[in-house]
Amino acid sequence: MNMPHTDLRNVRRPIDQANGLGNAHYIDPAIFAEERQAVLFNNWPGLATASDVPEIGDAVPLTFLGMPLLVLRDKSGQVRVFQNTCRHRGMILVDAPRKIEGAIRCPYHSWCYSTEGRLVSTPHVGGPGQNTHQGIDRDLLGLVEIRSHVWMDVIWINISGTAPPFEQANADLISRWAEFDKPLHHGGADSRFQLSVNCNWKLAVENYCESYHLPWVHPGLNSYSRLEDHYNIETPGEYSGQGTLVYRQLTDDDGAKFPDFADLSAKWDTAAEYVTAYPNVLLGVHRDHTFAIILVPDGPEKTTENIHLYYAASTTDPELRARNTDQWKQVFEEDIFVVEGMQRGRHAVQFDGGRFSPAMDGPTHMFHDWVASQLETHRAVPCAI
Repeated sequence: MNMPHTDLRNVRRPIDQANGLGNAHYIDPAIFAEERQAVLFNNWPGLATASDVPEIGDAVPLTFLGMPLLVLRDKSGQVRVFQNTCRHRGMILVDAPRKIEGAIRCPYHSWCYSTEGRLVSTPHVGGPGQNTHQGIDRDLLGLVEIRSHVWMDVIWINISGTAPPFEQANADLISRWAEFDKPLHHGGADSRFQLSVNCNWKLAVENYCESYHLPWVHPGLNSYSRLEDHYNIETPGEYSGQGTLVYRQLTDDDGAKFPDFADLSAKWDTAAEYVTAYPNVLLGVHRDHTFAIILVPDGPEKTTENIHLYYAASTTDPELRARNTDQWKQVFEEDIFVVEGMQRGRHAVQFDGGRFSPAMDGPTHMFHDWVASQLETHRAVPCAI
């Protein structure tokens, strides 16, 4: 079997000597499959939000990189993620969002599972009227649970089960934003939206990491939060991004604003920060709201961006919320032509991955270097795929 291979040596050089990841990392299905395991399954990607399953029994089926998953809130209120497949014949258990009132019942042969994943019923498994069989040990046939963790309302998953604990893998970012470790109130239906973009998911990360493009791509934003007001954020192995020293709160016609998060340090009176928590979650924090963008790779050249906005209070002015959503949607939509243009550019066969500005592209280079490190580790394992 031919294994995918790309030369990563230039990517891992110091920024003033490095090239970016080569074209294959954006257009080649074989490399996409390799990164699926090495970069996404082996780490802690974001899948969804806890607000997607707000009440006990809520269940939402999702497909992540071709894998059928089920997110639900069990009877104790804990958010869980399972493979959305029956342990009997692999049938999909839940095919649309719904409330689980009792057990999760397979529509094929009616095997039933608790919301904690235990196999609780196997009708006729031993023959007509015989609901048990010595060869079927229910204790060993519960749903396959995917390791998960909720932070900043994002549901993070480790499909391989081999990553360090989430709190260890993301210790620096959790500490950096400890002041936001408090209840985040999802704004509701008017505070979530989805964008579909024709690009590899990594290009959305790379664009988000840097402020270099602000004057030309986001002139409205740059008019008050200028390029020179921004700073790079770089923590190898965990996250990278940008911050601004000038954050302007949104106000309504009477001058009212969203309430602030309680007990924030003075830094946040004027600052805001935007980072990518590797591999695929784009986060933003401000004194009065936060957001999370979960990038869902739909193939080498397609990505879905699921955007969620959060506030310090459970009740906020709906008109102001809608204006905030529209404002961010405009900013994120302004980036679409850039990431799609870079995607088309990756079909230029002599493009060498590009170079980085040593002053401005540090966060993006750090992400490239991290992706390359994950691939090198993966390739070092015999027969890795």
